[in-house]
Amino acid sequence: MTATVTRSNPAAVRAPTGYTHAIQVTGDYRRLIISGQVGMALDGSIPSSPEGQIAQAFANLRAVLAENGMTVDNIVKTTAFLTDRELLGAYRQARGAVFGDHAPASTLLFVAGLADPAWVVEVEAEAVA
Repeated sequence: MTATVTRSNPAAVRAPTGYTHAIQVTGDYRRLIISGQVGMALDGSIPSSPEGQIAQAFANLRAVLAENGMTVDNIVKTTAFLTDRELLGAYRQARGAVFGDHAPASTLLFVAGLADPAWVVEVEAEAVA
């Protein structure tokens, strides 16, 4: 199975920082749709700091990818939900550390709350291999 991933940032749309406006996938491939991952560890514990929750959410995302034979380089789209605008800097820093130069299409939303009031972040993704 082969997939061709083509990233594009149209000249008519402001250039993004840290993400890509559009990603087209063609060819034979596997598509993985990953449910929202929150900052909860395997044992059910929730880190006390927002930064810890963000790191755990990304660790959970990596675990789902690994279980399916993929890495963050296979991600073509993310959607993130934050419960506090003050977390934007911490989220961007963690996201940058996880993705490096890989820039998937991305949406970030600020929401009033998540399924558990203790959670401050949720990240869902789509990946292709």
